[in-house]
Amino acid sequence: MSILKFEGAVIEILPRSKNIKSFRFKRPEGFDFKAGQYIIVTIAVDGKNVSKPFSLSSSPTEKDYIEFTKRLTGHEFSNALDSMEVGDIAGISGPFGKMTFEGKYDKIALLSGGIGITPMRSICRYCTDMGLDTDVVLICSDRTEDDMIFWKELMQMMEHNPNLKVFQTLTRASESWHGCRDRINADILKEQIPDYNTREFFICGSPGMVKSMVEMLLSVGVPREKIKRESLAGY
Repeated sequence: MSILKFEGAVIEILPRSKNIKSFRFKRPEGFDFKAGQYIIVTIAVDGKNVSKPFSLSSSPTEKDYIEFTKRLTGHEFSNALDSMEVGDIAGISGPFGKMTFEGKYDKIALLSGGIGITPMRSICRYCTDMGLDTDVVLICSDRTEDDMIFWKELMQMMEHNPNLKVFQTLTRASESWHGCRDRINADILKEQIPDYNTREFFICGSPGMVKSMVEMLLSVGVPREKIKRESLAGY
């Protein structure tokens, strides 16, 4: 799969929460990627070009656009991105990354922390659109209800894809939240994915989250070669 470098104009900006936005660009001809991959985005920050990696939240099945989704942290790059408008130009290169899924496995498990949901959304969308028989379990960990940015879409996917199961836990939920409030741990893993030892695992989140998830999986006997991961710098 070849790497493309191009400049593209923002065609749509989607507010996902009070501090998370998705940015869409027209998908150029020949830009092929696998679910779970990332791109490098270059924008002007205080007069200098600055580049950052972003997982694609769009699926290879979505032919008209590519999309990445960013938590706006208040740092210089985030502020420059937040100020962008439809029609503004960014440099894009990709795709990159080996945490990919193309239907190879019969059963997979996805563990996401925060904005690490982005490549998982891509994988779930891909499996659903392609009508794959792959059994998919996604466990999402977020802080608050406001951070559950793809939740409604994931619920709609589950209605159309009987092979998809999504479980959500929140670590700083409001009093009205009646679901799980723990970080992803071995007990949640065993309860939600009792056949975890038969699955390939995909993990994405902050470096600390990814490290702890790998350690947890190894501790319950999941072989290291069955664990694929992507850490998000600048989380």
